[in-house]
Amino acid sequence: MLTKRIIPCLDIKNGRTVKGVNFVDLRDAGDPVELADIYSKAGADELVFLDISATEERRKTLANLVLKVAEKVNIPFTVGGGISSVEDVDILLKNGADKVSVNSSAVKNPQLINELAGKFGSQCITVAIDAKQIDGEWKVHLVGGKVPTELNLFDWAKEVEERGAGEILFTSMDNDGTKDGFANEALARLSTELNIPIIASGGAGNIKHFVDTFKEGKSDAALAASVFHFKEIEIEDLKKELKKNDIPVRL
Repeated sequence: MLTKRIIPCLDIKNGRTVKGVNFVDLRDAGDPVELADIYSKAGADELVFLDISATEERRKTLANLVLKVAEKVNIPFTVGGGISSVEDVDILLKNGADKVSVNSSAVKNPQLINELAGKFGSQCITVAIDAKQIDGEWKVHLVGGKVPTELNLFDWAKEVEERGAGEILFTSMDNDGTKDGFANEALARLSTELNIPIIASGGAGNIKHFVDTFKEGKSDAALAASVFHFKEIEIEDLKKELKKNDIPVRL
């Protein structure tokens, strides 16, 4: 059985790690390169870096950051934010990123997923989907959750898989930063309907929430930010508890 992955997420704004609630009210959480080093040594399985305020010079900034992180860590890391072309991905992978995450650009140009998967392989391509419930239906949102679309979460996830994405990072905007647990019902449906790995994001508040998302949500990986950044959960303690609950993890 494949081991379940624990993935700290570093949201990057102006070169610093930040964390908010429901995608707003951001506060500083530290230097991303230092945090990456800490998490790599603490037993994280992967890292995700998201440039949440991709500016005009984003490619240069992100590429430099990727280079610094690659020198520090020995675990896979994914980079996302403002990626919209084969050239963008090429630069990031050459600087040491293992995977890239695309979100808004994939919705605006779905063919981009096919192009990236064809050029770099599905294993390199994560599609991030931010969604919230509107009138009982999960709707995809863009631009850091600011722009609603008419896209249904499950329909879009299936299309993403068909176009060659290697995994999906699903963030429930309703749960993000609340520390009330992951959106396990939606996650279980995604995991059941799709054949690629699903990463749970949004809502981690305690160790039980991780146990629940692996058992009830059928998630392949769980991503969190503030509970790790602010030392509310230590990765070693989390993995030991998961092991006790018969959830396969890398210790």
